[in-house]
Amino acid sequence: MASPPHFISISLFEELRGERVVVRPYRMEDAAELQAAVAESRSHLLPWLPWAAQGHQTVDDSRETIARFMAQWLLREDMTVALFDAASGRLVGGGGLHPHDWQARVFEIGYWTRAGEQGKGYITEVTRLLTEFAARQLSANRVFIRCDARNTRSAAVPQRLGFLREALLRNEMYTYDGKLRDTLVFALVPGDPAWPA
Repeated sequence: MASPPHFISISLFEELRGERVVVRPYRMEDAAELQAAVAESRSHLLPWLPWAAQGHQTVDDSRETIARFMAQWLLREDMTVALFDAASGRLVGGGGLHPHDWQARVFEIGYWTRAGEQGKGYITEVTRLLTEFAARQLSANRVFIRCDARNTRSAAVPQRLGFLREALLRNEMYTYDGKLRDTLVFALVPGDPAWPA
């Protein structure tokens, strides 16, 4: 969704740093590592993220994608980020804080991990960092997460952080192989016990 002109001047972060992870906007120099991460993780990502079927086939594809991410970041249309291990600097996944309505201050958080990086706490930490940024810096009124109902690892993240399960949307969208899937929706709003202070 395009952001109204006056939202373009809103300050965003250069990086968010947690105990295990560093979150920052993509840079052109990330293209080769992003392409490699998706290539080695394609079968791991494909059941949940349809873009994995065709995306990042070459380093040039990743450069083009990063160029779009950078333009969207500047225009405040989207805030797609790379996730790095804080100790090694290795790219461990991606994510984003996606504005659904700047006027109402509604944002969706998305995330993915590189194959072999699950269960290390990166995504929980990233989700916490992005939720805190949205609440404290963007005056969010709603932060939500959607995931395939079969993706128990993804659904565990918002539950761990105190997001409330709001819905099970039945037959909500197609998977990469043309099957209908159900989608879970989790959200936090101001006043919820887990809303960042």
